[in-house]
Amino acid sequence: MITMKDIVREGHPSLEKIAEEVSLPINNEEKQLLEEMVTFLKNSQDEEIAKKYNLRAGVGLAAPQLGIEKRLIAIHFEDSDGKLYSYGLVNPKIVSHSVEGVYLASGEGCLSVDRPVEGYVPRHRRITVKATDIEGNPVKLRLKGYPAIVFQHEIDHLNGIMFYDRINKENPFKVPENSVPIE
Repeated sequence: MITMKDIVREGHPSLEKIAEEVSLPINNEEKQLLEEMVTFLKNSQDEEIAKKYNLRAGVGLAAPQLGIEKRLIAIHFEDSDGKLYSYGLVNPKIVSHSVEGVYLASGEGCLSVDRPVEGYVPRHRRITVKATDIEGNPVKLRLKGYPAIVFQHEIDHLNGIMFYDRINKENPFKVPENSVPIE
């Protein structure tokens, strides 16, 4: 079972590197890792389990956050309409995005960052992601708003980019151009 002690923190070299493409079909070890990553997210959102194991709630996790430099991400959350996004994805890639931007009004957080980081993180409002799921099936997702933000955050981890790298250094609360906030 993945716990907070397995998650590397900012400054760890695997968070600063571009992760390796994963050969398809994925092997049993990679499949098990993805399943455990999704389970961690589910556990982190379950009040009782999270309290018992001292887990911080998360909606996404990338393999580099576990010190594993592979292009694997897990996502698990419900959007404001109650739609469930629960995926273990291999080699996810943003294949298109809107010009229009979006940002979380409350700012972003990260399981690998143990401190509050203030500021708006500019993201694309709409993205299309192509990937392969745990079972080896091709996946194409059209995402907008909060789900798009979550996927962009995790895919950034695969490219050695932390969310705070995108915050305006001179003016962290400068509203990104052509963007709308998400509360």
